[in-house]
Amino acid sequence: MHLKELNFMHKMRTVPVIRLPRGPDGSSRGFDPNSPRYKALVSLSISASSSDCSAEELAQEQNARAILRERYLHSLLAMVGKQVCFAMYEKVKVAATFRASDIDILNFQVSDLQTPLGIQKDALLRCPDIISYSYVL
Repeated sequence: MHLKELNFMHKMRTVPVIRLPRGPDGSSRGFDPNSPRYKALVSLSISASSSDCSAEELAQEQNARAILRERYLHSLLAMVGKQVCFAMYEKVKVAATFRASDIDILNFQVSDLQTPLGIQKDALLRCPDIISYSYVL
């Protein structure tokens, strides 16, 4: 975002938070892990789901996945408290201070979300709605 756009966004008024509905267990906010949508998000990889995969290939894939996940989790930790710019669908760009992610990394909790409609004090961004995001180390 350009400095001019950020200055304009800082002058916008804060809008109220819209809460997610209660989750299936009644106390959380989120998605039912038994729903078709959730199952589609966590589908198996091609090699792990094929029957002709050797134990060695499976172990290599699991090791590679573990390394990539660890790197990604370290990047999420590095984002905490930093200004992050998100590119969303429909060519929408927003900026916010990153706070946390849920355990399944399906939602990001952010604060001071700067949108084209105004600033929202606290918000949840659904990860499937995010195309990319960037921040300064």
